Amino acid sequence: MAWSPEKKQLTRQRIVQSAAHLFTAKGFDGVSIDDIMRHAQLTRGGFYAHFPSKEALYSEAITSAASLSVASKMPDAALSDSQRLQQLLKAYLSEEHLNATRPYCPLAFLATDVAHQNDEVRGAYTKVYKRLAIYIADLAEYSPNSERVLALTAMMIGGVALARSLNDERTRSKLLAACEKVGMQMIHADEPSL
Repeated sequence: MAWSPEKKQLTRQRIVQSAAHLFTAKGFDGVSIDDIMRHAQLTRGGFYAHFPSKEALYSEAITSAASLSVASKMPDAALSDSQRLQQLLKAYLSEEHLNATRPYCPLAFLATDVAHQNDEVRGAYTKVYKRLAIYIADLAEYSPNSERVLALTAMMIGGVALARSLNDERTRSKLLAACEKVGMQMIHADEPSL
């Protein structure tokens, strides 16, 4: 008996969500297809009905994780663009982001992992990065390729990636606070002082 297209799509989503959670927590090599399917409460046999390879799933999981990460959960539109950008910076560079149970931001949590993957995976990562840069640029009214946006995104992503690697809680907290402080200075650099 064939599955309905809706059931097949829901199963595919379960696999992608499982992969997004596991890959962002453990990286590509730290997760097997069996792990992903077990986490999704499915059997391994169904994997290849949805994906030709683990790499293909990894690419899709990167995009899915980005849509579920802190960067995608912005406050309502009642705030000004500047306030939304400040909220993004605070949320992204927070201990809560580092300790979240939902999929982590793949930009920070998979930065070094993706560097060793194929072009398909790196292409998915690049698209997610560009979407973040465009979002920040729109809020800050700069070009996505401006030095300010490139530096701010690098500091955010790099700050979280580095903080994630530290086992000294005090140093980690100081690093995140320093990145937030400098990020706020970058955001407010052109505003007139009162």
